[in-house]
Amino acid sequence: MHYIDLGIFVGYMLIMLGVGYYFMQKNKNQDDYYVGGRNIGSWHIGLSVVATDVGGGFSVGLGGLGFVMGLSGSWMLFTGLLGAWLAAVFLIPRVKQDPAFANFYTFPQIFKHLFDRKVGIVAAVICLVGYLGFTSSQLLAGAKLASGTFEELDINHALWIMGAIAVIYTVLGGLKAVIYTDTVQWIILMLGFIFIGLPIAYFHVGGWEVIRQTLPDEFFTLTNLRWQDFANWGITILPIWFIGMTLYQRIFASRDVASAKKAWFIAGLFEWPIMAFMGVSLGLLSRVAFEQDLLIFDLETLDPEMGLPILLRTILPSGLLGLMMAAYFSAVLSTADSCLMAASGNLSTDIFGKWLNEKSESTQIRYSQLFTLALGAVALFVALQMTNVLELMLYSYAFMVSGLLIPVLFGLFTKKKDPDAALAAMIVGGSVTGGLGLANVNLPLELDPNFFGVFASLAIFLLVYKFKKMKNSK
Repeated sequence: MHYIDLGIFVGYMLIMLGVGYYFMQKNKNQDDYYVGGRNIGSWHIGLSVVATDVGGGFSVGLGGLGFVMGLSGSWMLFTGLLGAWLAAVFLIPRVKQDPAFANFYTFPQIFKHLFDRKVGIVAAVICLVGYLGFTSSQLLAGAKLASGTFEELDINHALWIMGAIAVIYTVLGGLKAVIYTDTVQWIILMLGFIFIGLPIAYFHVGGWEVIRQTLPDEFFTLTNLRWQDFANWGITILPIWFIGMTLYQRIFASRDVASAKKAWFIAGLFEWPIMAFMGVSLGLLSRVAFEQDLLIFDLETLDPEMGLPILLRTILPSGLLGLMMAAYFSAVLSTADSCLMAASGNLSTDIFGKWLNEKSESTQIRYSQLFTLALGAVALFVALQMTNVLELMLYSYAFMVSGLLIPVLFGLFTKKKDPDAALAAMIVGGSVTGGLGLANVNLPLELDPNFFGVFASLAIFLLVYKFKKMKNSK
């Protein structure tokens, strides 16, 4: 690693820690720590939303998809566009205009309000587990980038570095630090893609004619995927916009309904087509370089997600490599910090909230920081056991979707607000998806386990609700 790249990388990380320390001085209570004082504008919220949702995991994952299937991999984030805009139209007005939610910090508090405390606690546990997995996926994404780019750094050492930076500045600064650094991090990532990564990679592999001659035609179409691919992405990613606690925190942090809706429309457009095509294009260019023997690695033994960082290490000169790595690490940190804040909020508000409410505001913040630190350590441990970023992310998403989607839709948009039905739907849905995923069995039509978890959740909710209604009518 050249000292210029090292200096840029270290300088960037120190700035992130400085932001965390700055906002630590500004946070006066849990309103500041978890929902940013509820007065943040639409552009900061919108860029934070897309930075959180796409982040390092999808950045690395998109590179892997571009390497394997070309431009068609961009459809994965089209589901993000749909989810963001549907949430803007239906979810945000329902949540932001309801005075009962005005002082909430977390998503499970909505479950507690709609159903009962027991349902709220189960929702908190599901969110906690899901976001720990998601945080781990981001740390793993950063470690892959670092170890693939800097030969002197193995993946475990890279994980320890990424984990320490992400956890410490999130512990210090809370949601304000997260949202404002997300804005800067997303701008850095976009500039890195547009002015460094894409143009240098494009010219390095020989330009358009060489690219077309190197890869088969299907890499340049939007139809190089099976319907199962799009369906599996849709059932896993689209619903997250209705059950993602990081997103509810930002709804709560928005000034009003109009600014929140604007933020979600901004986020959707940045997801697809902007980020989607830039991510898969870099992955496609890394495949071109691989086919030209410009990248030396064994495709049968090395994860395709490593193609992108190895490409950057190969083509970028000193200085520019450090800037591009800062851009990618921005994406990683922008998601890891948000997911860590979500999991911490579950512990401090939904599980230990009754006990913490008896403490002073300064003590509440200290305990919140302690929870964030402990959960960050757990997420780092999980990341050390995993190998595939996109797989870990989608497992985490699927577990939350299958457990939480059906109850929250019935609770927010219908009059069917039965706690027993909600509890059964959460347990059955999450268990089916988790069980099928761990069993690693071949499912009908090659569909994702999440399909079966969501439909099991829907069936048990309706069954329990109808049974209780019949019982009460007698």
